[in-house]
Amino acid sequence: MNGKPSPAAATAYPLPAPHARPAGEILAGLRSSPNGLSHADATARLQHYGPNALPAAEPPGIARVFLHQFASPLIYVLVAAALVSLLIREWSDAGFICAVLLLNAIIGTAQEYSAQRAATALQQLVTTCSRVLRDGDTHERNAEELVPGDIVLLESGERVPADMRLLASHDLEVDESLLTGESVAVFKRVDGLLPVDSPLGDRVNMVFAGTLVSRGRAHGVVTSTALSTELGSIASEVLVKPHTKAPLLVRMERFTRRVAILVGVAALLMATVALGRGMPLDEIFLLAVALAVSAIPEGLPVALTVALAISMRRMARRHVIVRRLLAVEALGSCTFIATDKTGTLTVNQLTARRIVFPGHEPWEVTGSSQEPSGSILTPRGTPLPDEEALLGWLCQAAVLANEGILAHRDHGWTRHGDAVDVALLVMAHKAGVTKVETVNAMPEIATIPFESERLFSASLNKKDGEQQAFAKGALERLLPMCSTMATPGGPVALDRSMIERQAQELALQGYRVLALAAGGIELGPQEVFSEEHLGQLTLIGLVGLMDPLRPESKAAVAGCRAAGIRVAMLTGDHPATAFAIASELELVTSSAEVVTGPELRQAADADAMDRLTEGALVFARVEPRQKLEIVQSLQRNGHFVAVSGDGANDAPALRAAQVGVAMGQSGTDVARETSDLILTDDNFASIVAGVEEGRIAYANVRKVIFLLVSTGAAELVLFTLALLAGLPLPLLAVQLLWLNLVTNGIQDVALAFEPGEGDELRCPPRPPRESIFNRLMIERVVLSALVIGSVAFVLFQWLLERGFSLDEARNGTLMLMVLFENIHVFNSRSESLSTFRHNPMRNPLLLFGTLAAQLIHIGAMYTPWISTVLDIQPITPQHWMELLGLALTVLVAMELHKAIRRLAGKCSPGSLAD
Repeated sequence: MNGKPSPAAATAYPLPAPHARPAGEILAGLRSSPNGLSHADATARLQHYGPNALPAAEPPGIARVFLHQFASPLIYVLVAAALVSLLIREWSDAGFICAVLLLNAIIGTAQEYSAQRAATALQQLVTTCSRVLRDGDTHERNAEELVPGDIVLLESGERVPADMRLLASHDLEVDESLLTGESVAVFKRVDGLLPVDSPLGDRVNMVFAGTLVSRGRAHGVVTSTALSTELGSIASEVLVKPHTKAPLLVRMERFTRRVAILVGVAALLMATVALGRGMPLDEIFLLAVALAVSAIPEGLPVALTVALAISMRRMARRHVIVRRLLAVEALGSCTFIATDKTGTLTVNQLTARRIVFPGHEPWEVTGSSQEPSGSILTPRGTPLPDEEALLGWLCQAAVLANEGILAHRDHGWTRHGDAVDVALLVMAHKAGVTKVETVNAMPEIATIPFESERLFSASLNKKDGEQQAFAKGALERLLPMCSTMATPGGPVALDRSMIERQAQELALQGYRVLALAAGGIELGPQEVFSEEHLGQLTLIGLVGLMDPLRPESKAAVAGCRAAGIRVAMLTGDHPATAFAIASELELVTSSAEVVTGPELRQAADADAMDRLTEGALVFARVEPRQKLEIVQSLQRNGHFVAVSGDGANDAPALRAAQVGVAMGQSGTDVARETSDLILTDDNFASIVAGVEEGRIAYANVRKVIFLLVSTGAAELVLFTLALLAGLPLPLLAVQLLWLNLVTNGIQDVALAFEPGEGDELRCPPRPPRESIFNRLMIERVVLSALVIGSVAFVLFQWLLERGFSLDEARNGTLMLMVLFENIHVFNSRSESLSTFRHNPMRNPLLLFGTLAAQLIHIGAMYTPWISTVLDIQPITPQHWMELLGLALTVLVAMELHKAIRRLAGKCSPGSLAD
């Protein structure tokens, strides 16, 4: 605890058994009130109690990361080799192997620790906010700033930030499975006191930190925070969970083990041949171990982690936060994106632009969408007195059946709530109708909050001593509730066809159509206000709202089309409205590509559903629960699906999709925690950017694998040919280890930093089930391994035949292998784009890393103790140039292979750049 408790904070904490106490007693005990705490009191309590945060599991320290580098079967083999070297008194070999182990551990530690810190920093970009009452006003605060006594507002899709005693609720259901293990959501209510010893799951007047609001709304007073909450009491059990590995890393580790077995078998065969030729056992053992380790890509897991971590950072710069490494890999296979419209394809600044009264021409709403500046005009200009009365009635309905907030604070306008609610408040303010004044004149009795499944909201108010209901929502939901419609002369019989025609005209212009209605009802003392009471209302009018497209959305959709990715828009809008917006996006050309929620409900079976979704690119009037059905249908149709969502009801679809994308600004806690990616700007173009970065990441993974496997395979070819020809072994054990260190220690990591080739979004996505070792990878590995191994063998044999000593032949062969790897890393930059079309400065780390690898080897020739250990010596510049010429053969071979593929018209990243 920091500081001294303020008088306001000097209370028993946590308050014992709040579920067994009346709400008034709780407020008194916490020195709070229904209007919340003052800012000063909240600040003092925060200093006293500390932040509302549970202790996070500490990431492993640098020492633990360092020791983890030795936890590998391949490293165990090297350790065994070092011990054997010591036993047979090969001090130089033992020292060099230990140096290799230490250097590899240092490099791996630096890479893993850096990636770990980067991932932690990215996760901290996503914070949980809560709506809290301070000094009677609603404010949005970081959940860590909550203190006992705060009054917090909750709604569907939010995570409960602290333990709270409910003060008011409406249809509140909370998922408490985190604490109780019970998967069924618990219905909560305010009334009633419970026994002190009530089980946690029976405390229906309480909500607990970490649980999720599945449905409804409520507000309550914070009774416990941080470690004093029920979650805090079991924090060590809940928070300390083993981290699961991304599937890609699991597959790569499995692949490494398989390669180890194959190479082990090959090394055993070579050792058998060497034994038959009379080689001493100690040399055979060291040779077999060194050959196995040099050919195995043991640096692959670290290089993959680095490649994926780099992609995470690149995605973060493009407003995409990766919550799971799996998503980076999965995006490379995405074939279908099902995206929300509002706030993703559009700017999420919904504005009321048209008002239509029954039988009248549309009125225009002018001015800004973000503040109430502007006016409302009829086709003739200023409304007449009887028209003003009708407008006032419509605006009353707009502000009363409304959960939004619009207030002028600190020389500016503050807005909070659903975009539709805020747009209606701004519209009403332009007509001189404010929510505060209207509620004061017509006090609220009860409400029916808006829910996605309900498609309307309503408020019951007392007007002139009578009960008056006000409702707003989708026309198809409100129209059956109405028996009359409003006119300047008073209500008349409802003309349903005329109203539907007026709504259709607005929708065809791209407006989102909202209906407003009102009427008197009689609610008994014991009755609960519900939809059943809304049966004889008067339809006042329609409001046309417009949410303009983001400027970049159209280009992003076109980019997906070029990348072979289909895009579908999911919206709750009217089909005509959805079609108008999709047409502006150039997403559809025919109304046949629009499928509605009711049509999906009428599908007889999964086959019928699949036929509907197969050609659809717009899903209109879709309920949140239908998103899951759409995703599953698309998957049955063979698609690899990415889906975006922001609500709690989107969670099943986000979980079912191969890639779930949540909105960082408008998304609920449930959606964010279910997702794989979070868009910090809620922008569809950011999804496309994520797809591009995912393809780049996957391409870089393939490049690293190709480099490591092909060079290892080349060493096997070299040794196999030498043994079959009856020649001495072309490289010593320590030389193989050195070669492995130069190759794996610098170049593979630098290759992971490779930028995109520029045309990642111009090729179709790879098949979801395609193996990393597809036909192209196998062709390239076999070709390069045969060229490198064969040329190195020919050189070694030629040097021996020309009278060079064995040490000199090995020296020249080692230099050639280093040069081969220096050149081959540039072959690895693209599977189809010519090396000569690549600007080397686009990846300066690779260029200078390769030069450093060559200079390190040359420097080792001139360093006495290293040259002695490696048994190498300086070579003349002429000899170096000759070896460079030989090494260029692998460049020629791979360029020919790329050219043949380009002539065949096969598409892979980089192939279109030519």
